[in-house]
Amino acid sequence: MTKRLEISRDIAARPEPVYAAISDVTRMGEWSEECYACEWHEGFDSPMMDATFDGHNRNGEHEWTTQGKIIEADPGCAFAFECTMYGFHYSTWGYHIEPTESGCRVTEWSEDLRPESTLEFSKQVSGIDDRNERNRQTISRTLERLAAAFEG
Repeated sequence: MTKRLEISRDIAARPEPVYAAISDVTRMGEWSEECYACEWHEGFDSPMMDATFDGHNRNGEHEWTTQGKIIEADPGCAFAFECTMYGFHYSTWGYHIEPTESGCRVTEWSEDLRPESTLEFSKQVSGIDDRNERNRQTISRTLERLAAAFEG
């Protein structure tokens, strides 16, 4: 059961620096409400295809770590990564960036790939009952924080 969610936001900045901010996963905690820190795995220190990293997530008293693998890295245009936990690819996240007259439009998207059989475990780990609604809220806030960083 795949659920895709997309939210867009115009940002008054050129696509290239916005891409640089988004694709530097070590800065994810500046934008994301849930993912408070990321670090590259050994052998990686920048966004490139197949680079891997750990993402540390928090929701109240619930904390968990996932592994990310970059599957798209097109500077100024698109950035995407798969999320796994215990070797299971449960979601894919990405950003599409397109130029506009006033800067760029950033579309953040996620695909929830969890089968029905994993939903209860997911709720126990994260403390989140409605993942789709939670992602809707956090994506909106992430894009607002990203815009604020560029627009002041």
